Order: sequence, then C-alpha cells, then structure tokens
Amino acid sequence: MKEEGFTVTPWKVEGEVDYTRLVNEFGTQLIDEELLARIKRFAGRLHPLLKLGYFFSHRDLDWILDMYEKGERFYLYTGRGPSGNVHLGHILPWVFTKYLQDSFNVNLIFQITDDEKFLYTDGRNMDEISRYAYENILDIIAVGFKPEKSKIIVDTKHINHLYPIAIEIAKKLTFSTVRATFGFTSSTNIGMILFPAIQAAPCFLPSKIEGKPTPCLIPAAIDQDPYWRITRDVAEKLGYYKPAQIHSKFLPGLGMQGKMSSSQPETAIFTTDEPEVAEKKVMNAFTGGQPTIALQRRLGADAYRCPVFWYLRYMFEDEKSSDERYVKCRSGSLLCYECKYALADAVKRYLKEFQIKREHARDMVDRFMFD
Repeated sequence: MKEEGFTVTPWKVEGEVDYTRLVNEFGTQLIDEELLARIKRFAGRLHPLLKLGYFFSHRDLDWILDMYEKGERFYLYTGRGPSGNVHLGHILPWVFTKYLQDSFNVNLIFQITDDEKFLYTDGRNMDEISRYAYENILDIIAVGFKPEKSKIIVDTKHINHLYPIAIEIAKKLTFSTVRATFGFTSSTNIGMILFPAIQAAPCFLPSKIEGKPTPCLIPAAIDQDPYWRITRDVAEKLGYYKPAQIHSKFLPGLGMQGKMSSSQPETAIFTTDEPEVAEKKVMNAFTGGQPTIALQRRLGADAYRCPVFWYLRYMFEDEKSSDERYVKCRSGSLLCYECKYALADAVKRYLKEFQIKREHARDMVDRFMFD
C-alpha cells in the first residue's frame, strides 16, 4: 500500500503510518473491547501490548477463540526474514507470540525465509544470509519459547516439508493476483513470484502434521498482511481453514519518521549492540520536545511524535507509569533528557540480560529445528 505520506509493503515501511487508513485499505478489523474481554477470559490476563493497542487489528481472531472454546487447539505461525541482525522492533511481536503460546498452551511454527532474502536483496549471497539466519535463530530462542512446543523451519533446509503444500497453493494462485497484490512487474525474478506460495505453506503445515484441518493464528506486523490475504483466498478450495491473523503496529525508529529498520542502524537498537552503543543511540534520538527548555516548560512536548516515549511505553513501563509520563511530558514538567536517561538505563539492562540468554541459546538450536 502506498498512500500520500506513508508506504507500507512487505518489504518497505516509510513515513508516519496512518493505521486507521491502513485498516480500511487492507480490509481488516480493529480489536475492540469485546474481543479483548474474550482474550482475557481464555488467557487469564491481557498482555500489555494488547491493552496499549500495539496489537490492534485482526482477521478471524474471534473465530479462533470460537474454535478454541469448542476444544480445537490452534497453531501459532510467525516468521523472520534474515536480512540482518534482530532489533527491538522484531522482538516485540515475538514476545507477544510467547504470551499466546504460554496462555493457550499451543504449538508454534517459526519460519526463517532465507530464500526470500536471497531473491529480494541484491548483493547478498546465501552464505551471508545463512549466517544471519543462525544469529536470528539465537534471538528467537532467547525470547523463551517452549522447545517442546516450538519448531523453527528454515526454508532452504526444510523445503521438503513446505514444497508439497506450496505447489498446491501455487496452482490456485494466478500471476495477475500476485502481481496486483505485491506490485510485481515483468522484471521481477521468478523466484519472488513463487515465494508467496512458500510463505503461505506453514499456514497449512499444522493440518498436515495433525492429519486434519487445523486452525492457524499468525501474530505479525501488519505489513505482512498481503501474504495472508491471498492465502485466505485459496485455503478453503484446498480443504484448509483460512489462517487467522493478529496484527501489530511498528516500533518507531529513533529517527524522525518510520519504523525501526536494519537499513538505518543508527535508528535501531539491535540485540547484539553493546549496551554502551545502545545508550549512545538513545541519547542521540529524535524526540517530540521543543527547541528550548523554556519553551518546553511553557508548551510541553509531543509524546505521540516521540520514539523515546513509545519505546518506554511498549517495552519497559507499565501502563500507569507510562500514562503518568505522558501527562508530565505534555505539561512541560518533564524534559526530554530525563526520558532519554530512563530509556538508556532500561535498554542497557535489557540487552545485558538478553545477551546472556542468547549465548545459552547456542546449545539449544538443535532442539528447536523442524525434524
């Protein structure tokens, strides 16, 4: 989707995203209070990322809960394209996926789309992408998924499990559909034209594993929605359930606009950053503050334009503390450097703990890989 002021595609997110327009354009549904109440009833608690609206949109999440209530266990499916190191914007949906796995006691399939990154990205060979894939797998494991209920599929290594399903899907998809959905042209390589069928295959892999149609729920950022739209179009023709989705927003980068991006390393905090490097990035971050302290004391700052505020809100503060920070920010009683110090301290603590888990993950990789 390309609209005036912002762009959202599976490969690029730029500008200040208008999520209301995005929901209308994609044809998804907002998560309302009634649905939140149902999730809380089944899960026992609402994850902060739901309460704060970071996960905000869905397709058929209500149906997934209907099926769960009837005793039908669903699978979770999400993924990662190993184009570089993992940053905190990638981690947030995974943390939420872990909440779903723990709360509903369900299985997870995690797809590593190394093939897509080779096909889409110029100048990177498979050796480099494979190194990133391994490093990304350490991050996935470090999040804390249950090894007995989680399997990681690497497309080029486990294609024998995906390809039989992918060709079923590919036979029902036309080039005109994928061209219209993804903007493919006559110069698009044919690998990219086939890839949507491969990315769709894990939606139906649970049905193959279980030997019957099995519900699938995909927690992911909303830029990935086009893949699942076309998958839903063919699901019932192939005898599968339509995959359901729950969509997140984007964690903003530390620059002026747009989501956190590996292509702009100065605006992203990576799980492999030295804590002192991350601290420097935070202290150099864009904020919603006024040009001078005097103006900020008088006019207040704009928290909604401030990535520092959103990092703290989504990752490190409870709702009450975050709401209090917002009021102080808007009133001018809180200065930007105070928020930066709070975020820098939180990020440093987080990275030190996460990096220990990441090292421990090296001994667990084989336990997570798809058989």
